[in-house]
Amino acid sequence: MKKLNITIQLEMSVPDDWELATTSEGGQVLKLPNGQFMDMAIEPMFATDPEDTWTSTGDDDVLNDVLDMIEAEDVTYQFVTH
Repeated sequence: MKKLNITIQLEMSVPDDWELATTSEGGQVLKLPNGQFMDMAIEPMFATDPEDTWTSTGDDDVLNDVLDMIEAEDVTYQFVTH
């Protein structure tokens, strides 16, 4: 089995009322003004509590609005050898 590192760097323009929040495990997520949190690690994931279960949106308009905020994306893939 090989190890694969994937690095995703996004540059986004977001509303001024979005904030960063830290989870109990030390990760960071975005706190949205509507009482939800959003994690952009793989795809936009939402939760009403950052310690709770995260789900993707079933609303294509919401997903498209978030993806439209992305101005630049850089993804790199690298196999790690030991």
